[in-house]
Amino acid sequence: MQIRDLPYPDPGDPDVRSGPRFLIWLGRNQIRGQLKAMSWGLLHQCSIAGLPLGVGFAVQAVVDRSGGRLALAGGLIAVLGALIAVGDTMLHRTAVTNWITAAARIQQLLARKTAELGSALTRRVAAGEVVAVSTGDVEKIGWFVEALSRFVAAAAALVIICVGLVLYLPSLGVLVALAMPVLALGVLPLLPRATRRADFQREKAGKATELASDTVAGLRVLRGIGGEELFLGRYRQASQEVRKAAVRSARMWSLISAVQVLLPGVLLISLVTYGAALARDGKIDVGQLVTVYSAATLLLFPLRHFEEIAMAYSFSRPSAQRAVRVLSLSRVARPSTLDTAPAGDLYDPVTGLMAPEGLFTAVVCGDPDEAGRLADRLGGHAQPEVAKDGAVAGGTADPEVPSVLLGGVPLDELELDAARTAVLVQDKDPVLLSGTLRELLDVPSSGRVTAGEALSAAQCDDVLSALAHASVDSDGDPMNTRITERGRSLSGGQRQRLALARSLVTDPEALVLDEPTSAVDSHTEARVAAGIKALRKERTTVAFASSPLLLDLADRVALVHRGTVVAVGTHRELLLREPRYRAVVTRETDDETLARPGGEEPGGEEPGGKEAVHAIDTHEEIEERA
Repeated sequence: MQIRDLPYPDPGDPDVRSGPRFLIWLGRNQIRGQLKAMSWGLLHQCSIAGLPLGVGFAVQAVVDRSGGRLALAGGLIAVLGALIAVGDTMLHRTAVTNWITAAARIQQLLARKTAELGSALTRRVAAGEVVAVSTGDVEKIGWFVEALSRFVAAAAALVIICVGLVLYLPSLGVLVALAMPVLALGVLPLLPRATRRADFQREKAGKATELASDTVAGLRVLRGIGGEELFLGRYRQASQEVRKAAVRSARMWSLISAVQVLLPGVLLISLVTYGAALARDGKIDVGQLVTVYSAATLLLFPLRHFEEIAMAYSFSRPSAQRAVRVLSLSRVARPSTLDTAPAGDLYDPVTGLMAPEGLFTAVVCGDPDEAGRLADRLGGHAQPEVAKDGAVAGGTADPEVPSVLLGGVPLDELELDAARTAVLVQDKDPVLLSGTLRELLDVPSSGRVTAGEALSAAQCDDVLSALAHASVDSDGDPMNTRITERGRSLSGGQRQRLALARSLVTDPEALVLDEPTSAVDSHTEARVAAGIKALRKERTTVAFASSPLLLDLADRVALVHRGTVVAVGTHRELLLREPRYRAVVTRETDDETLARPGGEEPGGEEPGGKEAVHAIDTHEEIEERA
C-alpha cells in the first residue's frame, strides 16, 4: 500500500483482544511494507558496517606502501558510500510510508466504529478519549510500526557483523560478539519501570485531554455561570501533573541512554587495550586493529535502534490499549439473519411501548436519562451486559433482554445498514458536521422528502435568512453557506431545527426524536410540532417530550414510569385521569398534588382536573396568538 492509494478499500477486522495483539495484527497487515523497509535497512546497515573494512585496507595499504591496494580501498569506500545514500533514502521513504499507512488504517477503523455506534459511542467512551486515540495515540502506534522494521534490520545487521568479525579476526571478533548481547540487553532491567512511567504519563495526558475537550465544549455555559476560571484552574493542575509525569519518564529514558553510552564505551576501551597489545606483539596487523575498532564503533549506530524500539513499544502499548477500548465496542447486536428493512408497528417488549405504524406517538418520561436509554433501544441498540461492578461489558448483548420489534422483526437481527434505514434516532443534543448546508442535508434518504420540505417543516426560514446574510461567499444562497464545526456559529434552537431537518430528509420507516423542540420558544415549538406531524403523515414517528404543545398534537401519548408504560391515551385524556402524567407535564410538585382534593386518585374527573387542562396553552391557542 502506497500513500497515494489511501484510503484503504477495507481496513480489515482488527484483533482487539489486547493492545499487543492489536500491534501484532497491525504489523502483520503491513508485512510487505515491513519487508521492504527491512531490506533497505539491511542494505544501509551492512554498507555502513563495510566502511571499516575499506578503511582497514586503506591503512594497511599505506603501511605496506601499496598504491594499487590503496586505490582498490578507495573504490570500495566510494561504492559503500553510494549504497549508504541509496539505502538511507529508501529506508526513510518506506519507513515513513509504513507510519502513515498504519495511522490511516487506525483512523479508518475509528471512523468506521464511530459510524457504526453513532451517538452511543460517546455514552460508552468519553469524547476526550476518542479524540486522544485519533490524534496522539495514532501517532504513537504509527511510530512503533515504523520503528519495527528498522529495528529488525539493525538486529540482523548486528548478527551479520559479529559473525563477519569472528571470521575476519577471531582474537578480537569473539570479544565483540560476546559483548554485543550484553550491550543490546543491558537495559532490559530498566524497561519495566520506564514502561510503567510511560503508561502513567499517557494516562495523565489522556485525562488532561478529556478535561480540555469538556472545557472547550462547555465554554459558553461556563462563561455564563462564571466558572471558566475554575475549570481552567483544574486544567492547569492536570497539565502540571502531565509535566511531572513526563519529567519522571524522561529521567528513566535518559538513564537508559546513559547505560547505552557507558557499556559501549567500556567495550571500546577494552578492545583498544587488548588489540594494541596484540598488535605490539605482532599477532595482528595495524590495519586489522583499525578495522575491528571501526566496526565496533559503528555497531553503536544499530544499537540505538534497540533503545528506540523499547521507547516506541512503551509509548505505543498504552496507546494501542486505548485504541482497543474504542474498537472493541460493538453494536451489541445478536447475529444478523435479515438484510432488508421491515415495516410495521414499533414495539419495545421491555417497557411495553407500542408506536403504531403511521401514527405520531409521544412518549413522556419523568426521568430524562430513562428517555435517552429507551430512545437508544428503539434505535436497535441492544442493552449491553452489566458486570457485577456496574461496568458495561463492551460488545456483548444481554441475552435476557428482548429486542425491539419493527413489524414483528427484531431489530437486532437486521444488518446495520438495514436497521439504520428502518429506524433513525435523533439525540437530544444532535451534532452538526462542518460544511455547507447543502452538504449537511445530503444524506442517504428514501428520496420522498426534499431538503426544502424538511427545512420548511422544521421551521428553518429564519435560519436560512440568517445564513444567507452571514456569508459573502454563498451568493445569497443559504444552501451554500458553510456551517462551522458542531454548528457553533448558530444558536441552540437553530442547530436543533437544522438537525431535525436532516433527520426528516432521511425519511426512515420509524423516526425517533428525543426532545426535538427543547431549545425553541413556544410559538416556534407549536409550528415545528405541526410541521413534523404533517410531513410524517402515514409514517411512524416517536417523540420523547414533556411539552403540552407537542403532546397535544400527537395521535397517542404513552406515559413511561419506572421503566414501564403505565398509561396510554391522548394528551387531554391523560391530563384528566392520570395524576403521574399531569405531574410531569404541568411540572406539578408533590405538595401540590397532595394538596388537591382527590389528587392521588388515578381515575375519574378529579376536582381541578379540567382546570389543569385549561391552564395549559393548546396548539390552537398558540397559533391564534401568533
